[in-house]
Amino acid sequence: MRAQLIEASLEAIAHHAGDPTGPVYARLFELAPPLRDLFVRDTDGSVRGQMLQQVFDTVLDLAGEDRYASVLIGTEWVNHQNLGVPGEQFSLFFTAMIDTFRAQLGAAWTAEFDTAWLEIAARVRAIIAARAQPA
Repeated sequence: MRAQLIEASLEAIAHHAGDPTGPVYARLFELAPPLRDLFVRDTDGSVRGQMLQQVFDTVLDLAGEDRYASVLIGTEWVNHQNLGVPGEQFSLFFTAMIDTFRAQLGAAWTAEFDTAWLEIAARVRAIIAARAQPA
């Protein structure tokens, strides 16, 4: 059910607002301005677009069968720290997405969409917390 809600919300975003890449990253940079510097070489936004698509694929897997998402999120949390993203800021991306989607859909953003996305964000934080524990 959650995967269907996530998919429906993404379809609604695409229908109502088109490509959300620019607004999602604008919100992320509002929340954490130093992260903008990590994209200085992404002059055409293609890296941001590819990253957002990978996040969508991962979120859909996490909301569904979780064949790979939990492992990928934990691995990417480590990889992003190596790129200069502070560990505690990694999950801000999910906050930025949810904030952007709420704003873009307005009244079309349902309570069910909100609940599904907040559950995903909570799962991401739990995966990160588990990964941050010493072995």
